[in-house]
Amino acid sequence: MKIIKDKQIIENSWQHIADDAQLVDGDITVSLTRWQQHAPELENHQGKIGVRLAPNDSVEEFSGDLSKISLVALEFPAFTDGRSFSQARLLRSRYDYRGEIRAIGSYMPDQVFYLSRVGVNSFELETPKELETAFSTMNDFTVNYQASTN
Repeated sequence: MKIIKDKQIIENSWQHIADDAQLVDGDITVSLTRWQQHAPELENHQGKIGVRLAPNDSVEEFSGDLSKISLVALEFPAFTDGRSFSQARLLRSRYDYRGEIRAIGSYMPDQVFYLSRVGVNSFELETPKELETAFSTMNDFTVNYQASTN
């Protein structure tokens, strides 16, 4: 499956592992709960490690581990739930996270521009046909009135 990363369309190398699923080799994401319960084991994983944050997960309680994580995947359960926008902004601004921040789940291609303004640099869309539309929205505006993380 293709994704948008750093304003380019590329192949996705990451697998999202459910809490009850066995780990696989390669680049994986796990939930914050699984990370907190099994961090020492996951740090020795063969491949990169990412953590998925649900909208109600606290960025602050996870911030001490950010140097061990290659990707933070922000889950959007519905396009109307904007809490992940705040999580991205906190990761970039308050915690100076320089790794990949990816939007996953139910968000609209029209939100990609605004997500990039708060620090999201990769986008995994629910349906492949939305990829080109989302990609085209990244340059919708040439003038910004507010400060941002980018």
